[in-house]
Amino acid sequence: MDLSTDEIPVEALVVGGQATSGPPLGPALGPLGVPAGQVVAKINELTQEFAGLKVPVVVWVDKSKKPAGFRIEVKNPPTSALILREIGAEKGSGTPNDAKAGDLSVEGAVKLAKMKRAEMNVKDLKAAVKTVLGTCVSTGVTVDGGKDPRIVQQAIDDGEYDDLLKE
Repeated sequence: MDLSTDEIPVEALVVGGQATSGPPLGPALGPLGVPAGQVVAKINELTQEFAGLKVPVVVWVDKSKKPAGFRIEVKNPPTSALILREIGAEKGSGTPNDAKAGDLSVEGAVKLAKMKRAEMNVKDLKAAVKTVLGTCVSTGVTVDGGKDPRIVQQAIDDGEYDDLLKE
């Protein structure tokens, strides 16, 4: 990505498909001379697939143009939000070691790991899936029919899911 020195990043966390020109975007974009309405419309278009989820976005404002130009970078929602959407839960467990928010299939964990992998500091798909499973622990989500995610992580280490985790 070639970044011009005239580009200024404006970072925000918006609800997919529901960004508005109010805070946090409007006040940040207004002084930069960017048409906030156009930016919001484009963000809503680009984040529609994440409707209802909080999505990190970066609006790159190019001050060298009059009016200021912009481009939008949409990042994936947090892993915990993607897990909850995948299992159909509104929120995770308040007590992760006791109550369970739902159950995620190993295939679902692989799907999310592939989606988030570029943002993770991992060397392979196995490590990415184990990272997703770690988030399952903290949100109170079981895996593969009610198993503790740590058991599934160990099973991955033992090669139990190698067919599913081929790259």
